[in-house]
Amino acid sequence: LLTMAGDDPDIPRLELESVIGFNGHVPRGLRVHPDRDHLIYPLGCTVILKSLTDGKQEFLHGHTNNVSCVAVSKTGCYVGSGQVTFMGFKADIIIWDFAKRAIYARLTLHSAKVEALSFSPNDMYLVSLGGQDDGSIAVWNIEKKLAICGNPASAHSAGQCLCLQYSNTDDNTFITAGNGTLRLWELDLPNRKVRPSECQTGKLKRIIKCIEIAEDDQYFFCGTTSGDILKMNMKTGLLNSCGPAKQKFSQGVNVLKILKSQEILVGSGDGCLTLCSGTTFKTLKRVQLEGAVTSIAMRGEGQQLLVGTDVSQMYRFSYTHLEEPELISSSHSSAVTAVFSTSIFWLFATCSKEDIRVWHVDRSKERLRITVPNMTCNALDIMVDGRSIISAWNDGKIRVFAPESGRTLLVIDNAHSMGVTAIAGTRDCKKILSGGGEGQVRVWELQQGGCHRLLETMAEHKATVTDIQIKKNDKECVTASSDGACIIWDLVRYVRNQIVLANTRFRCVCYHPEEYQIITSGTDRKIGYWEVYDGAAIRELEGSQSGAINGMHVSQDGRYFITGGDDKLVKVWSYSEGEVTHVGAGHSGSITCVRLCGSSRTLVTTSSDGAILRWRFPHPLSSD
Repeated sequence: LLTMAGDDPDIPRLELESVIGFNGHVPRGLRVHPDRDHLIYPLGCTVILKSLTDGKQEFLHGHTNNVSCVAVSKTGCYVGSGQVTFMGFKADIIIWDFAKRAIYARLTLHSAKVEALSFSPNDMYLVSLGGQDDGSIAVWNIEKKLAICGNPASAHSAGQCLCLQYSNTDDNTFITAGNGTLRLWELDLPNRKVRPSECQTGKLKRIIKCIEIAEDDQYFFCGTTSGDILKMNMKTGLLNSCGPAKQKFSQGVNVLKILKSQEILVGSGDGCLTLCSGTTFKTLKRVQLEGAVTSIAMRGEGQQLLVGTDVSQMYRFSYTHLEEPELISSSHSSAVTAVFSTSIFWLFATCSKEDIRVWHVDRSKERLRITVPNMTCNALDIMVDGRSIISAWNDGKIRVFAPESGRTLLVIDNAHSMGVTAIAGTRDCKKILSGGGEGQVRVWELQQGGCHRLLETMAEHKATVTDIQIKKNDKECVTASSDGACIIWDLVRYVRNQIVLANTRFRCVCYHPEEYQIITSGTDRKIGYWEVYDGAAIRELEGSQSGAINGMHVSQDGRYFITGGDDKLVKVWSYSEGEVTHVGAGHSGSITCVRLCGSSRTLVTTSSDGAILRWRFPHPLSSD
């Protein structure tokens, strides 16, 4: 039986409840709306609006690839966002109507990437800057939704333009800057031209990463990769001063913000947020954050400051207590490789690169972080009694942690020669099953006092073991491997019971709750149903129209299962009919893992861009 993949627009949509994630790599990507209540920030191809009062999130969907820049107009009527796309293709700019939460205009001109956007002070124009492969600026009439004029951003002799900023008072003036280029632009509307004049920095040759203009438009400040700040006269375009004289800002100035007091906040590449004098640039106060500072946003008159870093952390400060940052949001900044939940606890855990994080399901708040520097966590599981998190690492070790404190309870060295790639714990919490990059499946016995011993090695797979599922009675398990085999093992005699073969690299396998069938999926996009007893194929579904299926989970009552993969869609299927009942679109990276949590009311999915999405599961569970 072959059924199509359910990419049909008539299929009901899953309801997205919340998103954990923030792309902190976007320069100045974290913004505060003039209504003082909404944070605006990018994650993948979505722009997220989050209320600061009740934490409610709304999502602006419309981009086809990752958002690369965000701007908000002075009145707050419009939000602008630009994206990246593939070489040779045009990258869209979307102007959003903030009140309607809808697309106001889609503007297409730049190639490959939109580097920066800025609105004119009276919402008349939007100026956009193309990326490295485009190198042009364009001025757009917002009312008419049309380009007025365009121009190469920098002179032939100069390098790439990196940032732009509109004047605070004049709709006809803006500034662009970058590698060896700093220009003041005048808009000549009658002739539909935009005319640049070069600013004079004397002998100083700098790469400018950010521009901040004083409120009265007398001066503007430029932050450089060399860690100093240039103060320029806006009327003459001449250099006024440069500093600090001695202590430069380590790893470059990424972002600047002028406060009402005329002091300047500096966010630098070493993760420091520094308050410095607006005249001498001398440091007055400084606080160290995690990750390079990429955004500083002021709420209202600047009594509250919001800061974003490139490891996807968001901090809140009050101006008077700059030394006391409050971490308001944290998330993974690289691909999430696994998610696991227990039905006992209202928690779920995720792993990504070198850390494991434990989250509250309902509050989307990070409860615990366990970090192993310079290692990669490939998989994890939570023991049924909730007393330990077991995890698989690329250095060949199995690490066991306490879920409350994060304390290391046990390390099994040399568990697998080519890294541990899959892991599962038995229901009696006495054994761990692990799979490795070399294809072996190993059974470990946990003993009193934090000791362990290797009970058995089962070596039949010829390539990486990608998934392990254990039967409820702990007497049988199934392992999936990228060698195209799923093997059902007898865990009493440690021999193979059955083998299932397909022309695919298996990524995931699940038992049906009644345990007489398994379902599998992988790179061939097919979902296979198989008989456990004799390994016979029962049926095959077309799981997706493009890309591998990486994650799969069956509901507790066995009536539904969920898949997610490289097509970025979360699909809920009815198990017996083999048809898609609901589709969730919200991920902008490949989906890496899907999991039903908390008595199957909440669905958690993770992706390669570090995002964790929480959906409302659309089906009530049957009581029988």
